[in-house]
Order: sequence, then C-alpha cells, then structure tokens
Amino acid sequence: MAERGSESRVDIVVNQESKSSEADLRSVLVTSVLNLEKLDTDLYRGTHHWVPRTQRLFGGQIVGQALVAAASSVSDHLYAHSLHCYFVRAGDPKVPVLYQVERTRDGRSFCVRSVKAVQHGQPILICQASFHTQQPSPLEHQFNMPTVPPPDTLLTVEQLIQRTLSDPNLADNTRQGLNKILADEVPIEIKPVNPPDFYRRVAMEPKTLFWVRARGHIGAGNMKLHCCVAAYVSDYAFLGTALLPYPNHRAQFSASLDHAMWFHSTFRADEWMLYECESPWSGGSRGFVQGRLWRQDGVLAASCAQEGVIRVKPVSQSKL
Repeated sequence: MAERGSESRVDIVVNQESKSSEADLRSVLVTSVLNLEKLDTDLYRGTHHWVPRTQRLFGGQIVGQALVAAASSVSDHLYAHSLHCYFVRAGDPKVPVLYQVERTRDGRSFCVRSVKAVQHGQPILICQASFHTQQPSPLEHQFNMPTVPPPDTLLTVEQLIQRTLSDPNLADNTRQGLNKILADEVPIEIKPVNPPDFYRRVAMEPKTLFWVRARGHIGAGNMKLHCCVAAYVSDYAFLGTALLPYPNHRAQFSASLDHAMWFHSTFRADEWMLYECESPWSGGSRGFVQGRLWRQDGVLAASCAQEGVIRVKPVSQSKL
C-alpha cells in the first residue's frame, strides 16, 4: 500500500465524522472503505478493508468508491439518482485504486460525471453517475414492499452459522466452509428472511429477501454518503441469486460484468433496509439479477440490476 501523506480527504466523508462520536461506533465504511484520499483535482486514491476469499477486489467497493469520487465534484444541492458501471478487469487487492473523474456535463437540473478506476495503468471499472436537484412532482407511485418479519425478530448470518456449527453431525467440509465465512470481516450486517440452507440440497426459486445495513454508525444528514454506502451494499450476495435453482452445481468462477443503480428516496444505510433480489434469467454462462432496497416504512429507496459471468461445475450427491 502507498504511504498516506497529508493530502485532504473528500468532504462527503470528512464532514460526516462527528467529533463527539466514539471511534469504535463509526462505520468502517465511512472511516476506511469510502474515505478516499484526494491527490489532485478530480483524482483520488482508495484502499481496501475487506477482500473476498476470491482474492479479487469486491465489486461493491469499487462502485462505492467511484461514486464517492464522482459526488465530490458536484455541488451540495445535487444528489445521485443513477449510476451505470462496467467491470472491465479484476481488481488487485495488493495495491490501491486510482479514481479519475471527468466532469462530463453540468446542467441546470442534472449533471453527469464519468469515473475511471485504474490499477497498474489500466482501467478496472468505468462508471457514469448522474446527479440532479430534488424537484417536487405530482407523479408519484411505487410497488408495494413485500410483507416480511421485521429485522428484530430474525437472526444474523453469523448467528445462523453458529447454530449450524453446533450440529455434531455436520460434515467437516461444511464446517470448514462456514468457519471461513465467520472469519470474514464484512462491514455490513445481514438478516435473511428465509434462512439459507447451507447445504444447498434443494432447488429454490431464484428470489431472496434479507435485511441489510452498514455496521456501525453513519448518522443522518449526508445523503451523498448514504448513496455511496448503499452502492457498496448492493453488490453483496447479489449475483448468487441466480444459482438458487441449481443445488447440483457450484460456481467454479463468477464475476460481475456490469452494475446499475437508481436512487429513488432518501434513506439511511446504517438502518435496516430490506433487499429484495430476483433473477429473471440465466443462460450462456451469464446470470441477470435485479434488486430493490426498501426502507422499513415501506418506501422504495433504490433499485439495482446486474449481469455477471457464472461458470459452474456439477457436484456429486455425496457432497451435497
């Protein structure tokens, strides 16, 4: 990692860190993951907090950091309403990522920023983000939020894994896999609505529901930052929805190809939101997934879509 110098940090993060807050209560997504280092005008450097077991950079981190860089170049009264990203190369977790921002357009109501994430002199992600001023309109509608148990009645993924590990008849390979999941320092909390079958023995509909929030405190009042955190969260376990109908296959290789997101309403990413994910199609070694993030009060906060490569291998019945 490059040594950190005295360069300034981007305002959407620095302003969010209250001096009166306890350091251990602040979300690591604010203090580390999304806290970019400003190197020059429209040029930023980001480092990594959590690296998946694939040893490739987490796509949600790159998307979230790209949105931080883009948001840092627009006026305070402008808010992100959409982003569209392409992952063009795998990220290297051993080196930082440079984010180059191009001020593509500044209009009266909307402005567009193009961001290129670069490692080793080559782009690993290309992102376009659009920002706008909030405008009232008589045209307002949305789908209804699914009826699900509230988050305070459900167990976290870690609690569900601990319960599974208490089974003395658990297969060794399953136990090892679950312990590896527990060892991950993922900066978000998840409470599945329908707890997963860690054995993956039964074909399921390609739909999943879980409550999700950032670990730690972020606080109210900085919608730009909450959008960046939601962009990070939106990529977690998203593409795996396409694998649910196939218990006899495991992913040999999977990677996001593109990711799009639309922000509809204000929200707090450090409060529980319901993530509704579904995969309407898969084929040609690709999977397509869609998602909706709901506030607890039933307001649709954001929508997501992604396509990814999924190459699978068959699993014998004895290993299921």
